[in-house]
Amino acid sequence: MSTPFVGMIAGMALAFAGWFGGFGAFLLVAALGALGWVLGRWAEGGGIRDVRGVRDAFERSRR
Repeated sequence: MSTPFVGMIAGMALAFAGWFGGFGAFLLVAALGALGWVLGRWAEGGGIRDVRGVRDAFERSRR
């Protein structure tokens, strides 16, 4: 899928959420969409391959 097409689908999802669910639903869809985008970019970049890597990432962020 092309980037403009994905953007159009995301915009339509936000529009439907705002129209039918109100502002709270709009914010929820936007937040979950942003989380999905971040996780997708992270996974596309290789991500962390095992549980030990997740633990090490959390330990590094605390220092």
